[in-house]
Amino acid sequence: MNQLIEKAKPIKLLILDVDGVLTNGTLYYGPGVAHLKGFHIQDGLGIKLLQKTGVTVAIITAKQSEAVALRASELHITHIYMGRENKLPAYEELKHKLDLNDQQIAYMGDDLPDLPCLRRAGLAITVPNSSETLSQHVDFITTKKAGKGAVREASELIMKAQNSYEAVIQSYLTE
Repeated sequence: MNQLIEKAKPIKLLILDVDGVLTNGTLYYGPGVAHLKGFHIQDGLGIKLLQKTGVTVAIITAKQSEAVALRASELHITHIYMGRENKLPAYEELKHKLDLNDQQIAYMGDDLPDLPCLRRAGLAITVPNSSETLSQHVDFITTKKAGKGAVREASELIMKAQNSYEAVIQSYLTE
């Protein structure tokens, strides 16, 4: 656990995959219906809390989705890369745009297209129902499932490692 905390301390950017991380990975299709996605409210608050501490949150996803654009807008996530089946170029672009090194980046993904970014990031995170191969290449596997609070868990891990979690909690106790 000490090594995990040390890897989480320098994080300035959390990059998230969408399907299988922010959602449970189920895709809903129907006639005349836009593709629907379900997002967990606690993940959203975890993102907002992390942003309050100065950590930037970004999205890199293989699919184009109006639902993702809307959710990202609600959460004030300005770095959104959609339609990126090869995610590494977007990862590198973000790293250079924000003037970061790999040790300052956490990446959370669930399947093989995320593997190049997970292997590059200073803190690699996945969910319990991810590809078995991924579990061999990550630093942390959340106890919460994808789309069910896993992003909140990862956010809290980073905040606790950076000693900012208590101040965030305190802000709710004093309001």
